[in-house]
Amino acid sequence: MGTSGIVNIEREAKLSGSTHDKGVLILGGYLRQMYAQDKPLTLSASLCFEQSYSGIDGDSASSTELYALLSRLANLPLRQDLAVTGSVNQWGEVQAIGGVNEKIEGFFDVCVQRGLTGQQGVLVPQANVRNLMLRHDVVEAIQQGRFHVYPVTHVDQGLALLTGVPAGDTTTEGTVHCMVNARLQQLAKDIAAFGNSGRNGARPQEATVAEPE
Repeated sequence: MGTSGIVNIEREAKLSGSTHDKGVLILGGYLRQMYAQDKPLTLSASLCFEQSYSGIDGDSASSTELYALLSRLANLPLRQDLAVTGSVNQWGEVQAIGGVNEKIEGFFDVCVQRGLTGQQGVLVPQANVRNLMLRHDVVEAIQQGRFHVYPVTHVDQGLALLTGVPAGDTTTEGTVHCMVNARLQQLAKDIAAFGNSGRNGARPQEATVAEPE
């Protein structure tokens, strides 16, 4: 509960470039257009790349950061066997990024070292499909169903894949957006109640100053 919005810890620590800063600010725009049409957006959330002590830049992680925020608000865990890349705009549309082949191959190599389960994969922007030129071993694993590449055009598709729950909308029970909206509604009510309790409480006694003798 709070009113500080999304705090970019990387920016506060001066470890974030302007493009990454812009990506995080866009997340606030998405939250406002999606959930703040009938109530104020009253939350305090922080984003950070843990134990990263060098500068970062780019907006390729903005969709990932949005999934993390929505996961926390809905209290829904995200699958850890799926990697995510993709920029996102204020309407939740997933946009193209650079280095898509290297990102897929890098996660594939990690999965090979830990053991392919047949469930692992990468979510990539649909717009990057035409840029795919993957190594032969990655292509072979995908063809055999041992690894997966999921092209997505909107964060709703990613939410369904990562949570196993339909993204839905803010009014349909049992969907991610409904859970997030309910949580934000409760936060708005709680902060209003907290403010009212302070205003409606007993007035503090006025201090008296003794006159010098």
